[in-house]
Amino acid sequence: MKSKENLVFLGMMGSGKTSIGRLVAKKLRYNFIDTDKEIEKKLNTTIKKIFENKGEEFFRKIEEEITLKKLKLNATVISLGGGTFTNSNIRKEILKNHLSFWLNWDSKVLVNRIKNSRNRPLAINATDSELIRLIKKRSRFYSKALYEIKCDSLKKNEIVDKILEIYEKN
Repeated sequence: MKSKENLVFLGMMGSGKTSIGRLVAKKLRYNFIDTDKEIEKKLNTTIKKIFENKGEEFFRKIEEEITLKKLKLNATVISLGGGTFTNSNIRKEILKNHLSFWLNWDSKVLVNRIKNSRNRPLAINATDSELIRLIKKRSRFYSKALYEIKCDSLKKNEIVDKILEIYEKN
């Protein structure tokens, strides 16, 4: 069974889905996919430019198409974009067929990580309170993940070890 399961990382932008995902994939000798990078590769542009030129709705359609395609792979570690898990089709597929991990951080930590980002379309020009509202809104979806990893008091390698420990028990 294990060789068929994908490990899917979800959570807010700035939560470490890509860096943690890469480390977990390396330890398991699995392929690693960042869905945002896959979207950028397919459209040959940045997420920021897609939002600017085509809008969020266009982005979400492409995101769904690419993510559902990548979820058909086996033995892969997949890092989702911050808003991906709010899509009901993607969420249903992940919850039914994959191991999902929510990298959960305190809102203040996330706000400090993302508030000055120029590459995150939903964070550009957002106030702290707007970002906190977005975190709360998305957390309702993230909380449906199979596993929640509370990251605040953990170092990166401890987060990885915790995920691998959970994975080994499955």
